[in-house]
Amino acid sequence: MTRVALDAMGGDFAPKQIVVGAVEAACNLPDVKILLVGRKDDIQKEIDGFSKDRKALAQRAVENGTLEIVHAPDAVEMDDTPTEAVRKKKDCSINVAMRLVKEGQADVFISAGNSGAVATSAILTLGRIPGVKRPAIAMILPTKSSGRPLLLLDAGANMDCHPEWLAQFAIMGDVYAKMVLGRENPKVGLMSIGTEDCKGNQLVHDTFPLIKEIKNLNFVGNIEGHDICGGDVDVAVADGFVGNVILKSVESVAHAIGAWLKLELKKNLFRKLCALMLTPAFKALKMQMDPDVYGGAPLLGVPGTVIITHGNSTHKAIFYAVKAGVAAATNDVSGQIAKAIAEHAASVKEQQ
Repeated sequence: MTRVALDAMGGDFAPKQIVVGAVEAACNLPDVKILLVGRKDDIQKEIDGFSKDRKALAQRAVENGTLEIVHAPDAVEMDDTPTEAVRKKKDCSINVAMRLVKEGQADVFISAGNSGAVATSAILTLGRIPGVKRPAIAMILPTKSSGRPLLLLDAGANMDCHPEWLAQFAIMGDVYAKMVLGRENPKVGLMSIGTEDCKGNQLVHDTFPLIKEIKNLNFVGNIEGHDICGGDVDVAVADGFVGNVILKSVESVAHAIGAWLKLELKKNLFRKLCALMLTPAFKALKMQMDPDVYGGAPLLGVPGTVIITHGNSTHKAIFYAVKAGVAAATNDVSGQIAKAIAEHAASVKEQQ
């Protein structure tokens, strides 16, 4: 059974949406136990406020041992300074849940809370996989190829990167794409302003040959912004500054397209009727672009499974984050990353 330590106090809609998502996961996912970490009274209050049917499901999950409340008296707020909050609030829900993973009482950590605090707690509590220079946040983005999303890393954990870090991001992204996304031979690209080898800033120039030399990596060279949603690349490597700009830009464009579409379809009766006929297509499009279904962003490079979800995560996002976390833990992604990093280090040493 995969044990998931879920931060009940993190996120814009916590604890309500987190608790609902926890109950849905505990009742519907096989061989999964949810450890709901947070203020016990607040969590119980949410469960007591459920509808009769949902409350019965929660009680059944507790009785069956698939749902357990773990008390944590404190919480990190979204506007807290990450490092300061993690160090001062020793028994906040993020730290308590992370310690469960450290102590072997949980296999997966998930939070919709302060992402900086999650990353800080993960590094301070779990440490780094041997040989990993910096952990990276990997974000899954939709592409025009249905069922073939792209993995972007780093999405914001490291602003000023060294070439060696980006080379390791490529290795970690390759492992995750294989083990969780099911890509047999993932295509890995380096973000730049042109596909030619000579294009890009100094960081890209210095990183390119390092990634090119990685054995058994399907490196396709430099890629551009239009390749993000193109569907021909599986893993996009960038420093955290560029990666986060890409992430926020893609999200903004998706929201804008939705708003424009609604505005145009409401302009006259004919368009409204056409929109009614196209409802199934719109629902399918919404599902493909819905960030909730991609299961949050894994923090790669730490010895354990850590998933960071959007601050505005709903119960649906939490449910899918649990699914993604279980898949990563079941496939031992952190162990596979450790193996790949060690093999690469040995290969580099042989060449020197």
